Amino acid sequence: MIVQMQDTTTSKISKKLVTMRSAGGSSALSRVLTLLVITRAGFEEAAISAAALASREHPCRIVVIVQGDPTGDTRLDAQIRLGGEAGAAEVIVLHTFGPDAKVDESLVSGLLLPDAPIVAWWPHGVPADAANTPLGRIAHRRITDSGAEEDPRAALFSLAETYRAGDTDLAWTRLTLWRAQLASVFDQLDPSLVTSATVTGAVDSPSTVLLAAWLRLRLRIPVTLASTPEGTGVRSVRFCRTAGDVELSRPPGDVAELYQPGQKAQLISLPQRSVSDCLSEEMRRLDPDELFGEVVREGLKLTNLRSIRASER
Repeated sequence: MIVQMQDTTTSKISKKLVTMRSAGGSSALSRVLTLLVITRAGFEEAAISAAALASREHPCRIVVIVQGDPTGDTRLDAQIRLGGEAGAAEVIVLHTFGPDAKVDESLVSGLLLPDAPIVAWWPHGVPADAANTPLGRIAHRRITDSGAEEDPRAALFSLAETYRAGDTDLAWTRLTLWRAQLASVFDQLDPSLVTSATVTGAVDSPSTVLLAAWLRLRLRIPVTLASTPEGTGVRSVRFCRTAGDVELSRPPGDVAELYQPGQKAQLISLPQRSVSDCLSEEMRRLDPDELFGEVVREGLKLTNLRSIRASER
């Protein structure tokens, strides 16, 4: 069920939502959190689709704020979606227009689930300081995606400068499977024989940088970053040892290969993760991701890396 509301208010939207739930026989009691999605016109459908898929694991109310043309008359248009493609969520899409349309707590306060956690997600457009934005201040968790930016590495380093407990980035979440496999591999090695590591990945991939920073922080060995063409993501990690190198490599596809001296290559499932998978993982925990905080605040400094501007590629 989809209902359009033109030139409306949050009070009218809230009342309409109650009416629609009553007519459909549904309840908001099963929703576990409110997900605020802050995006731009033209990008909202992809974000709604990912959030609706994530809601199958975390039933929630999704409030999407689409910032439209700041010129002209100030108004608020809305769309309410229940059932069908909305998944296990209630989706409220707010389109703001005009110079006086402010994206702050007053815009969404009447639509928040009472006594439920709030998660804010910026799928497109990493804010300069997420924790100090009007909606970031009321959120328990703040999720950005530096990988969706024009200059992903610059966005990542900007995030590192303003990091606050509760911040996270999907570039980090995309590494969950990589980190699990690498931890398993390293547990089988003698740490004293590992002299250095090399991380190979796309020049535009913030995940590659974060993986190098994590290894440098945890292993305290030299880590070299080797670049591949844009759009290829993380490709491989090689541990250099006096007893022979060990490498986990993922060619194009979802299967990685583990190479160890004297052994046949081992095939390991290592699929690329979708946005909805990453978002769902972040919605599982509402406490700060302390490891991510250590990596962006300390690990990035140890790598001596900096952002690579598009003109330098």
